[in-house]
Amino acid sequence: MVRAKKHLGQHFLKNPETAGRIAEALSGEGYSKVLEIGPGMGVLTQHLLAQEQEVFVVEIDTESVHYLEEHFAALQGHIIPGDFLQLDLKDLMKEPFALAGNYPYNISSQIIFKMLDYPELIPEMVGMFQKEVADRLTAEPGSKTYGILSVLAAVFYDREYLFTVEPEEFNPPPKVRSGVIRFKRKENWQPEVAIPLLTKIVKAAFNQRRKTLRNALKSLNLPLEGIAPETLQKRAEQLTWQEFVALTQKLTG
Repeated sequence: MVRAKKHLGQHFLKNPETAGRIAEALSGEGYSKVLEIGPGMGVLTQHLLAQEQEVFVVEIDTESVHYLEEHFAALQGHIIPGDFLQLDLKDLMKEPFALAGNYPYNISSQIIFKMLDYPELIPEMVGMFQKEVADRLTAEPGSKTYGILSVLAAVFYDREYLFTVEPEEFNPPPKVRSGVIRFKRKENWQPEVAIPLLTKIVKAAFNQRRKTLRNALKSLNLPLEGIAPETLQKRAEQLTWQEFVALTQKLTG
């Protein structure tokens, strides 16, 4: 057994049925490899291994690494010790792969930001998040949970909330409910837009979400003169991802 470590945000899923549902949510379309983040004691891993894709796992907890080495012969040469957030995914995987995992709550948003740096490599993601984060990642305009990650993820991926998981399905039980979501890369996932500028605009708009766009974007010193006044009078949560893309395109001429 591996002891759950609070500083790593570990809550081990113990319900094999739920783990099976997460694994089965992967379509297998457009990739032949799966990278699981934070496998712990392998409750999800064993279900991923039962599928056709080649499975790799990345684990920062040395105790979990030793456990996986002892109990999962099929993972020989496929265990990556270390911090997912520090990995160069292009160097590591070299071909398209899916992301999967019961993601540590304390870094789940950072995992998605990193994923969005590699849309060409990651056609699909299935994972479990704190329910509040899962709601935010799949939110639509006008919702209170609609935010930076909702917009940026929607540029590349179709997003779907799959099901909710109760605290008692974990050891130790978290104080919150969890949600499992799926991202599938869009057919036209390469928008003709400068992604770094789009990201700056979206972050600035939502960091002052109560202000109109005209006021929220002042700090970026962008040439807003050519933007329709009705657009600049909106607040961030009122804009679709397409409108954020169109705004960025106009600002880059």
